[in-house]
Order: sequence, then structure tokens, then C-alpha cells
Amino acid sequence: MLATGYRPDLPYLASLDGALDASGHPVHRGDCSAAVPGLAFVGLEWQRSLSSNSLRGAGRDAARTARHVAARLRGR
Repeated sequence: MLATGYRPDLPYLASLDGALDASGHPVHRGDCSAAVPGLAFVGLEWQRSLSSNSLRGAGRDAARTARHVAARLRGR
């Protein structure tokens, strides 16, 4: 089974000021929200590379995001 043509559906983040732009897309720098401390994303189109929103690239991006989240939790 394959899934194609999906798009992020993130209306539940609308209550977080600055998390989404006017079109409902995440406002981010790489893997972290540009406006909401502690909010991170994985699997977004062109998050880090062309493959970020595919099985081929999401794992690599998830590992990087996990490192950033862990560092933040350690207080760095």
C-alpha cells in the first residue's frame, strides 16, 4: 500500500501565535518553529532537502530534530 499526494493538515496549531502562516503552513527554520519555542516539525516539504517529506529523507530529518529537542531539554 502506498500513500501519495498528502499535505500537512495542522489547524490544531492555529491557536499558537506565529506557528502557521496565513496559508496554514508551518513557519519554521529547518526543524524548529520560528515563533513557538519548543515546537519542532518533521516531514515537511523542503524542510531540509527535496527528500524531507518522503520516507527517504524523513528519518534523517527526524534524527536531527531529535538531537535539537534533546539539546533544548538539557538546557543548551
